[in-house]
Amino acid sequence: MLQKTQGIVLHSLKYKDTSIIVDIYTEVSGRASFLVPVSRSRKAAVKSVLFQPLSLVELEADFRPNTSIYKVKEAKSFYPFTSIPYDPYKSAIALFLSEFLYRALREEAENRPLFAYLQHSIVWLDECGSGFANFHLVFLMRLSRFLGLYPNLEDYHGGDYFDLQNACFTPLRPQLHSDYIAPEEAARLTRLMRMNYETMHLFAMSRMERARCLTIMNEYYRLHLPDFPVLKSLEVLKELFD
Repeated sequence: MLQKTQGIVLHSLKYKDTSIIVDIYTEVSGRASFLVPVSRSRKAAVKSVLFQPLSLVELEADFRPNTSIYKVKEAKSFYPFTSIPYDPYKSAIALFLSEFLYRALREEAENRPLFAYLQHSIVWLDECGSGFANFHLVFLMRLSRFLGLYPNLEDYHGGDYFDLQNACFTPLRPQLHSDYIAPEEAARLTRLMRMNYETMHLFAMSRMERARCLTIMNEYYRLHLPDFPVLKSLEVLKELFD
């Protein structure tokens, strides 16, 4: 059945000489894989340049039941980027987040609130002129709500540890495992949790602090998502934003 949907590109892979397989988080059916014909003709209904990391696309595809890869009939951009592909910092963020979402989003079912959050965040990054150095940290923290992984922030007191396995603060150092962060870094985590896109530029962080927060959040997701790997783009992002 032919159906139109908006989607967010997570990953693409060349398939033979005339096609690519693209993983897209769609508005109507969650994560899905699509077989996209690629042609060099200017008159082609689908162009491969559309499927860059985090691109926002509108496509018409044949959503047949009992099929793991859907065939795309037409595709176009529904929000052409104005800065992400041309800004090296934003491009690095987009590459990291697309890899992260490709590994984290497994649900093959409609989740419109999550789709709306992703779309809003991507457009915000593209339109933001400055002060976005903490964007990826805020994005990952707020994403955890949609995945049912948001940490328990109640009952925090100065000097608490943060237990990564149980997603909560504790006054005592965990004894049964080593997946925790010490009080100084736990305090920094509470500051991160107060940020949003509009206020994050007010929270000054050094590159080292930001890289450490990113490492902690990546480890947090690895503990709570099955088969979540070490991301290849993680180290690249740590070197940005002095």
